[in-house]
Order: sequence, then structure tokens, then C-alpha cells
Amino acid sequence: MLELKTPGEVAAMRVTGAFIADLLADLSHRAEPGVNLLDLEQRARDLIAERGAVSCYWDYSPSFGRGPFRNVICLSVNDAVLHGLPHDYILRDGDLLTMDIAVSIDGWVADSARSIVVGRPRDEDLRLIDATQKALDAGIAAARPGNRLGDISAAIGAVAAEYGYPVNTEFGGHGLGRTMHEDPHVSNVGRAGRGLVLRPGLTLALEPWFAAGTAKIVYDPDGWTIRSADGSRTAHSEHTIAVTDDAAHILTVPLPDLATS
Repeated sequence: MLELKTPGEVAAMRVTGAFIADLLADLSHRAEPGVNLLDLEQRARDLIAERGAVSCYWDYSPSFGRGPFRNVICLSVNDAVLHGLPHDYILRDGDLLTMDIAVSIDGWVADSARSIVVGRPRDEDLRLIDATQKALDAGIAAARPGNRLGDISAAIGAVAAEYGYPVNTEFGGHGLGRTMHEDPHVSNVGRAGRGLVLRPGLTLALEPWFAAGTAKIVYDPDGWTIRSADGSRTAHSEHTIAVTDDAAHILTVPLPDLATS
């Protein structure tokens, strides 16, 4: 069932989103060669506990996972892109790290992800990250009242096509609010002018993610970590947004720099 949020409820989600933005900035600063993924996981746990937030990942048990998930953040490296299970891995120079996190504060959820290069970057990795960020920007720009859900998907897919990256349709964006996953599903490729009409109060997590060489995925033996089937590098960018009367507002940014698009 689709649930439209009131302005007050959107404001509550914005508080959660600002916390997530600050947390991801903190971890991005700490993610250097020689740092263990488990140290980043522990830092995320500490920040969540200090804020009095609640992890949406802890005990998460979807049909596709070998659950329950007993971590508070997904950390995916190089050819891993989604649901990366934090483990005893020391980051190396040039690793492509994706961090994805969702938490709840006072009952309201926000969800965000970013990909960074640890140490010295490779041009092809920067290009891949740039593609996901531009696709996210395009999806947000299409999230205007009166447009349709397919307009968002088509905008994201058009950027992927421009960069020459294939698009997986098994995992994409989603509604959220009181819980981490609500209706509707938002594919990263679609046809403009199709689907749900966007209305003020609709809150979505848009999350374009691409692998450089394939749209096919494989799972690690841990039952969670999803990788590109051909071993090519991957990247993922995600924001929580709210459709308003005239545009989409990004909720997962620091409070002093709240953006509209």
C-alpha cells in the first residue's frame, strides 16, 4: 500500500537522513589503505548508538539473504556492489568501496549509499562512480509531481546507456518511511510516461548501481554479498528523497546544506 507522508513526517525523515549523511562522511574519511572493514562497521555501530538511532539492517531477513543480517552497514568492495557483509578484510590502495546504510530515528527511516575509491583512484573507477551519481541526479530531477514512476527509471537508465553500462533489474529503489522497504519498487531502467503518478508526500530511496561489464550478478557463500558475475568493478549511489509540490527534496544530506533538485 502506498503511503504519502505529511510535511511533518518528511521533516522527521530529514533528521534521520542528515544523520546518515554525517555518518557516511565520517566513514569515508576513515576508509584508508590499512583499515579493516570491521573497524568501519564498529564505527557505524558506535555512531548509531550515540545518536539513539536504530539500525534497519540488524536482524533483516529477506527471502534472498542467508539471514538474519547481523551488521548495521553494508560494505562492498570492488566487484561486490550490494549487501556486502562486513568481514575481516584490510582495505588496499585503489579499492572501490561502497557503503550502504539505513537507520530509523524516532520511528522514521532514511537510506543512503555512496561509493568511494580508497587511496589512489583508477580513471575507470571514477568514471563508474560518476555514472551512478549522474544517474541518481537524473532520477531525482525526474521525480516531480505529475510525472510517473517510469520517468524516474527512464532517466536513470538513459545515463547508464550514455556511459555504456548494462543495468540489472533484480534490485533497485523503493519506497520507505516507517519501514525500510515500502511500495513502490523503482527500477533502474524503464519507459517514460508509464507507471504510478508521482504525488507530493511520496518518499523514495533512489539507488542506481552499475557494474562495468555485466548486468548479471552472483552471490558469495555468505548468502548476502552480491557481485558482478564477470568480476568487473561496481558502484552504487543512493539518496532518500521526498516529492513535494514542485520538485524532489533530497533528505540524506547534512542539515545546513539541504538540497533541492
